[in-house]
Amino acid sequence: MTKPIKTGVIGVGYLGRFHAQKYAAIEDVELVGVADIDPVQADAVSSECNCAAFYDFQDLLDHVDAVSVAVPTSLHHEIALRCFEKNVDVLLEKPMTVTLEEADELIAVADEKNLVFQVGHLERFNPAVVAMKPFLTTPAFIESNRISTFKRRGVDVDVVLDLMIHDIDIILTIIDSPLKTIHTVGAPVVTDTTDIANARLIFQNGATANITVSRISLTNVRKMRIFQPGSYINVDFANKKIMTIELRDELLESGMPKQNIAVESFAGKDALYDEIVHFVDHVRTRTKPDVSGVEGRNALEVVLRVIDQIREHQNLDLYKQIRSAAAK
Repeated sequence: MTKPIKTGVIGVGYLGRFHAQKYAAIEDVELVGVADIDPVQADAVSSECNCAAFYDFQDLLDHVDAVSVAVPTSLHHEIALRCFEKNVDVLLEKPMTVTLEEADELIAVADEKNLVFQVGHLERFNPAVVAMKPFLTTPAFIESNRISTFKRRGVDVDVVLDLMIHDIDIILTIIDSPLKTIHTVGAPVVTDTTDIANARLIFQNGATANITVSRISLTNVRKMRIFQPGSYINVDFANKKIMTIELRDELLESGMPKQNIAVESFAGKDALYDEIVHFVDHVRTRTKPDVSGVEGRNALEVVLRVIDQIREHQNLDLYKQIRSAAAK
């Protein structure tokens, strides 16, 4: 019989609670406990998942092999570092850290101690994203839209760090070429950080990605379109669907090539469950996960460049004055 991997979750708010549920459902995994500074929340999730509750995460670390860390981003570095010091493997929610220096330290410590370090870029495990990989050839243009209704959760960070990082991470895996230039626009609307933004990434091989994100929309849309010679791929993240269009040699009367169109849906798949299973598998085999600290850092580096460029062109005092005047 396989020895169970002893796991825990640090931070069991909205997302951490789901992490706890997944660990509790995986075979050969024991969810030892959950930790949260809010005793009421810790008790509620521990009761729901039939595990122990801890109010100081450090008390949990002596009892586990691996943990998910789903606390506010500003605490990622401090808590992940404490986990590594206790030789505990970590699945760290995205964005992995606030700065590249923090990211580099976590990567270095995990490598030095031969620990498993995975970053929670959940969309990598979206079944539609997994399904598109065999259809990729030489992407030339990518159009990505990730817009959502306003939620209080996540507003402690810029919308680029909260939402655009998903698309940047995927695009960096799709386009096999160094990034050449970045062009950005963005503005704060509801919060004091950027709430809506657009970034155009141009790569050295000529490929271009145009990414738009917003957290102040009236609707939710999470889609990416990938154009390449002879074909087109449409990925619907929210509905877990993929449409592929391949051009044929025969022409229509208009002169447009005839097309083979295929649609696949993966509505029953659970990306978070697959992500955590992936993490547990690498904890067991002591191998490097697909989204390691290095991949997390690569996405973070581009995101921080986007944020810095947007801020260079923003007049935050003007935005605050406009909002203040509108509220009167």
